[in-house]
Amino acid sequence: MARDPIQVLDERAAPPARTTYYGDDPAQVYDVRLPERVTRRLTVVVVHGGFWRPEYDRGHASRQAQAFADAGYPTAVLEYRRPGMPGGGWPGTTEDIADAVTAVRRDPDLDQPWVLVGHSAGGQLVTWAAAQSWAHGIRGVVSLAGVLDLADGVEHGVGGDAITTFLGGRPADVPDAYAAADPARLAPAIPTLLVHARDDDVVPFELSERYAAAHHGPHVRLTPVDGGGHYGLIDPEHPAFARVLEAVDLLAS
Repeated sequence: MARDPIQVLDERAAPPARTTYYGDDPAQVYDVRLPERVTRRLTVVVVHGGFWRPEYDRGHASRQAQAFADAGYPTAVLEYRRPGMPGGGWPGTTEDIADAVTAVRRDPDLDQPWVLVGHSAGGQLVTWAAAQSWAHGIRGVVSLAGVLDLADGVEHGVGGDAITTFLGGRPADVPDAYAAADPARLAPAIPTLLVHARDDDVVPFELSERYAAAHHGPHVRLTPVDGGGHYGLIDPEHPAFARVLEAVDLLAS
């Protein structure tokens, strides 16, 4: 019997080399995974998805992160406060991403340059980061099946009520939040690679396609994947994961 792709959310790698706090909250931490031998001088910073919901934490990104470490990349997996947690939601969640990246950039085991890789809601967070002034010095970001148009996502029910819970309402209710958080409205200042399966039935491929069209230029590149759905991109055993490694390798080179 074939394995259900969503099972990847329940699978875990061995514990990380260490977990480091970047703030006072229990959720303000990142896990460090180091390769047996560093073969690529670039640190991969993983931002997990889960529609910003508190029940989905960095644990489900552990196998993905270990695969990056096994490929020779020092790797950090960020945790952050989500809606329903003290301080989570907008803007606390994005503030955590900024603070965590700052801490990673100071970590002596996680040498420069750095690449941010985010899946699903994590894709929104890394493309948001790509448009921030503090992103200078980051080699680039990779969005995996990212939620890259929040207003359209609300209209079409992407993630149920996840987007309105994250931002505090619909676009008409909190327009300033959408203006500041929605990747569709934010031009990236650093290279931004999008990897998205055409058969994704959780976050439509069209969100990445429209982002690439809206921000067309030398910074943005879309890599369509013919299969893999929403979860193949974070499953090291799925053929689609090879396209993720290719994107990271491209930024490394």
